[in-house]
Amino acid sequence: MTLRLSVLATLLALFVLPAAATAAVPDAIPLTNWDFALDDGKIGLDQGWATGEPEAGWAPVTVPHTMQAGFSQREFEGTVGWYRLRFAAPDTVAAGYRWAARFEGARRTATVWLNGQQIGTHSDPYTPFELELHGLRPGEMNTLVVRTDNVRPQGIREGWWNYGGLVRRVSLVPRGTAHLDNTAVLPRRVCGSVGCQWTAMVDTEIVAGPAGAPPTTVELDLAAPDGTVTAGSAPVRALAPNERTSLRYEVVVGGRIFLWWPQNPALYRAEVRLNAGERTEDVDRSRVGLRTVAVRDGLLQLNGRPMTLRGASVQEDLPGRGAAMSDADVDRIVADVEELNADVTRAHYLLDERLLQKFDERGILVWIQAPVYQRDSDLDDDARRAFELQSVRDTVREARRHPSVIVHSVANELSPEPDRRVGTRRFLASAEKIARELDPTRPIGLDLYGYPGYGRQRSHARFDILGINHYFGWYEGRPGHSTRNFDGLVRHLRAMHRRYPKQALVITEFGAEGVREGPATAKGTLGFHTQYLRRTLDVVDSERYLSGALYWTAREFAVRPRWQGGDLYAGDSIHSKGLLFFDGRPKPAWFVARQRFADVPTFR
Repeated sequence: MTLRLSVLATLLALFVLPAAATAAVPDAIPLTNWDFALDDGKIGLDQGWATGEPEAGWAPVTVPHTMQAGFSQREFEGTVGWYRLRFAAPDTVAAGYRWAARFEGARRTATVWLNGQQIGTHSDPYTPFELELHGLRPGEMNTLVVRTDNVRPQGIREGWWNYGGLVRRVSLVPRGTAHLDNTAVLPRRVCGSVGCQWTAMVDTEIVAGPAGAPPTTVELDLAAPDGTVTAGSAPVRALAPNERTSLRYEVVVGGRIFLWWPQNPALYRAEVRLNAGERTEDVDRSRVGLRTVAVRDGLLQLNGRPMTLRGASVQEDLPGRGAAMSDADVDRIVADVEELNADVTRAHYLLDERLLQKFDERGILVWIQAPVYQRDSDLDDDARRAFELQSVRDTVREARRHPSVIVHSVANELSPEPDRRVGTRRFLASAEKIARELDPTRPIGLDLYGYPGYGRQRSHARFDILGINHYFGWYEGRPGHSTRNFDGLVRHLRAMHRRYPKQALVITEFGAEGVREGPATAKGTLGFHTQYLRRTLDVVDSERYLSGALYWTAREFAVRPRWQGGDLYAGDSIHSKGLLFFDGRPKPAWFVARQRFADVPTFR
């Protein structure tokens, strides 16, 4: 039935021309200037903070903003902060548009009030969310209050600093009688008996407002770099109040085809409109890159060509700003990757939209991971497993909008024997299915501990691509699964290739702390750091079944207090494996990596 509907929608897309829409949807409104109060343990709802009172205790801040001022144990464990915004609400009632607040990132839990009434909460610190502004007073002053709580849950594992606050942008977004949600335009190359053609698959949800919605049409305009426009549409039935329905249809891309490559990242402009007659209820705009990503014969391919990726991971963390990045911080992170001659980067969570847009423009490939990190004990609990699966769902929905994203990884460093652990096995089965249904155009991956000696896992074999986190010769490993000796790396990689011959393999992490001068034989020295990089890249160059390797990380970042990371002389809350110091100064290994990365072409 799904296939028949898809075919029907495709035919409609080919033959139904978009109607001219006369009503203009209002622009989104950035919300940057807030007041902030740090909770000292004495602030309570009964004191009126949820309504923006009292007047004392607030200080002006610019969002994005983080609550932390330093790197103490107390700040790492987390606290509570309050954000207040007083604003004149746009009066669009006569035009029939409502408003919602869009938060691109609030860590860890956000509770939101409008004019003293709670309107919603969100507890995933790494994915965006929107809340309808029920009770908004158009044309009058309104007060929006957000309570952010970044107190670390007991036992949670995260390999980065616990920043809290409104760490990404906030804006007002318009909504008509219905609105689009979770919209993506996914390119596909479809081949049949008459040859191959490119299609643009519109995948979206339509959500009715409180009064319901009349029949609507979802229309796509896809503008090529040369200005050629491909158009198509599909109908949507009338919806009951607050009803949600999904829609997926395809449009054959016309005109000359411009492919997205790292060397020439051609971008199409996509506009998806929700129209009711001649009135536009909502608009979603994005940029689309026509390219295929697949695993063939155990190798990761882009546009049908096997890749030899070299790169380094990133963290959203810069001195003085932490995770609350300015536009200049975003540019600096992109420049770090480009100056390293890397063609790929990676992150443990959904990256800021601004970063992903830059990577789209610059042709830098991205390995995105849902923030399910060392969570096996959580996955044993049904409710917590459902939460982590929702995190996978939200991460994939956002990441799939970007052509730079080439892999959806559903987790990092779970049990090396998930077949023997019920909660982890169930999570991986569900996560793989969710990711594949949301995005059938990209490989679905999983990042693994690099521990030797474990047998083949059916739970791992269901994925297209496996990331191997390698610390042979640095960390000790586990009893019976030692990584003490670097020489064990090649044996482990070859064993993984034998167990998973159909899966692409990538070294997703490798690195060693480099903090001080000293000989290459001493751990923690810059000499050892450089030698470790060279030895690993020598292995990657020689093992041709590997699709690439990513260093962990391009730049140092803040981590838990007294972090050592395998080096007894470290311990200053800085993860010192980076090729750049936290302040951006290059280490000797930086220059070696930059040259070695430049020497290896992106494609075989």
